[in-house]
Amino acid sequence: MNKVKVLIEGYAKIYDDFEDVSPSVVLIENEKHKIIIDPGFNRDNLLKILDKEGLKTENIDVVFLTHYHMDHSLLAGMFEKAIFMDNGDQYSQNGIIKRQEDKMLGEGIEIIQTPGHDPFHCSVVVDTEDMGKIVIAGDIFWWVDGEEPKKDFESLINLEDPYVKDENALKESRKKILEIVDWIIPGHGKMFKNLNKK
Repeated sequence: MNKVKVLIEGYAKIYDDFEDVSPSVVLIENEKHKIIIDPGFNRDNLLKILDKEGLKTENIDVVFLTHYHMDHSLLAGMFEKAIFMDNGDQYSQNGIIKRQEDKMLGEGIEIIQTPGHDPFHCSVVVDTEDMGKIVIAGDIFWWVDGEEPKKDFESLINLEDPYVKDENALKESRKKILEIVDWIIPGHGKMFKNLNKK
């Protein structure tokens, strides 16, 4: 069965002349894989967390990127034995690119297209035994620290995203997620229960 653990809770702190940010860095483990989603760009912090979990970079065999913004993707290459995945392909470190295959991450893990924040954005939906369906949503949902949104349907659909590329697509992606999952791990912010599932 799939296990999902938030290794680093994402945050976004805005100051006068800089931003201090980290994406939610998530570990999925099952009988086939150890998967890191969105490894971020703070190397020291990530290495400390992996060490605390008893993991080394070589233990991770898949790195999945919800999108290519540098705050989510910069550290992907530090996982020397991993293959890398995005919204449709898998990349080996020997220069080979292949299309993804169904269920290649294991039973109960689905990659869904969620454009809007970025045209190539995707999210990972994971079936778990204890919490139902969890989505690692990347930046489909995120907020600045201190501005945590209400969790009703309308508030989540209309959550402001200053970096949005296609607002209509983003709203459609949010609707898709809210209809199917029990828990949401946002790109920056605390994991929360979805009270809007149909």
